[in-house]
Amino acid sequence: MADESSSSLGWFIAGLGIGALFGVLYAPKSGQETRDDLASQVSDAKEKANQYVEQGKGQLNDYVDKGRDYYDKGRTQWSQYVDKGKDFVQEQQGKVAQAVEAGKQVYQEKVDGNQA
Repeated sequence: MADESSSSLGWFIAGLGIGALFGVLYAPKSGQETRDDLASQVSDAKEKANQYVEQGKGQLNDYVDKGRDYYDKGRTQWSQYVDKGKDFVQEQQGKVAQAVEAGKQVYQEKVDGNQA
C-alpha cells in the first residue's frame, strides 16, 4: 500500500514538472514581457488596494463625524433637561417657601386670636 501511494505521488510530481516545462517552452510571451505584465498587474493591484484604503478612511471619517454630531446633540439635550430640572426645582422651592410663610401667618393669626 505504501508503494502505491509513493508511486502515485511520484507520477503527480513528474506531471507537474512536465507541465511547467511545456508552459515555459510554449509561452506566448518572452520572459521580459511576462515579468513586465506581472509587474503591471502588481502595480494595478496596489493602486486598487490604495483606493480601497482611501475609501475606507473616508467612510471612517464620515462615521466619526456622525458620532460627534450625535454626541453633541445628546449633550445639548442633556444640558436642556438639566436646565429644565433646575428651573423646576427653583419653582417648587418658591412654592414651598410661600406655603411655609402662609402657614406661619395662619398659625400666628390663630395664636394672636386665641390670646385676645
